[in-house]
Amino acid sequence: MHHDLDKLLEGLAQQSERVFALQSALTACKALGPDNGGPGESEKTRLIASWLADCGLTDLLRFDAPDPRVPGGLRPNLIARLPGANSRTLWLFGHTDVVPPGDPAAWSSDPWQVRREGDMLYGRGVEDNQQALVSMLVLAQELQRLRLTPGLALGLVFMADEETGNRYGMEYLLEQAAGLFSPEDLFIVPDAGSRRADAIEVAEKCTLWLKVRVSGAQCHASTPHKGRNAFLAGAEMALACHALHEVFPQGNALFSPPCSTFVPSKHEPNVPAVNIVPGSDVFYVDCRLVPGVDPQDVLAQARTRAAEVARRHAVSIAVEEERCQPASATPADSPVVKALESAVQAVYGVRARPMGIGGGTVAALLRQHGLPAAVWSCIENTCHQPNERSSVSATLKDAQVFAHILMSCDHA
Repeated sequence: MHHDLDKLLEGLAQQSERVFALQSALTACKALGPDNGGPGESEKTRLIASWLADCGLTDLLRFDAPDPRVPGGLRPNLIARLPGANSRTLWLFGHTDVVPPGDPAAWSSDPWQVRREGDMLYGRGVEDNQQALVSMLVLAQELQRLRLTPGLALGLVFMADEETGNRYGMEYLLEQAAGLFSPEDLFIVPDAGSRRADAIEVAEKCTLWLKVRVSGAQCHASTPHKGRNAFLAGAEMALACHALHEVFPQGNALFSPPCSTFVPSKHEPNVPAVNIVPGSDVFYVDCRLVPGVDPQDVLAQARTRAAEVARRHAVSIAVEEERCQPASATPADSPVVKALESAVQAVYGVRARPMGIGGGTVAALLRQHGLPAAVWSCIENTCHQPNERSSVSATLKDAQVFAHILMSCDHA
């Protein structure tokens, strides 16, 4: 098995041009979900399925979620499996959708066309989450090319809709294909990490999104006393929500920052002209809660503050729960974490440590189903930014980390 591992590691190390080619093809697909004004992930998933088939993989499963908003009416979820000497499976999860590029002027080049500068590739999606997708694909290719049977079976999951809620992606898969996954398997989500490869995410804060709707009375801005300014009341309510950290000061050193956060974020358009006092105002608050903070307590406190602000401004304020994903954790001494620690040390020469994040990944959904998942990759952390970038060498080394785990069958 050690000889097979050496051959696999050597083969992966030589795939830099393959990484560039795959990243270029995947980026060009513009896999925006309908919530982000795009056609979905079908073209990108077809490319992945075709590439896997060309490599000789025949065990391909589709679990497509109905969605009438996209051409063809389906959001594709693809699973590829390779047998191993052990009945247990190493599962790797990558999402095919991306976020919009934002202001084109903020990019140094076309976000949908990969630009290469030495070891770095630039383009929308190259890091989030195509670095993972490409690591998975080149690993499968090398296993097939070398005709190796790994110690563990390998499962590759290419899912839709991660960027806008997972309803048509991981949530759908766990409803339709839950029987494929066993608590005895190893689950790795390469969707967060650090530039040094030393961070293994084992816990996530609760994600609570609040929608705040302020209703007042519209009037001409030259006579503001004739109306009730919903924007003004909303601004005070936004500050009141931001100050909720004073009510929920609990800390947890596993996370950075080590506390709950309450961030007013998205703001919907209110009036079309400067000289109109808005009678309606809608904004959102992104709350990331450390374990132990009850999201229902946060919602109750927000509504209490809404009543106080509404009374002062003679408006009405409704606070609704837009989304709530509970906090989740995998034990730091679980087999998948120990396997990652050993493999990262072997490939990157660093000691990786368990930690928590405020962001949300599909690992939380797996954990809620009793499947102990860890999140790890070596990334630049430029997700969702202009000039998003990904390292070719890190992509291949990540694949080597997965190879180390895959070729060992003694994970307790």
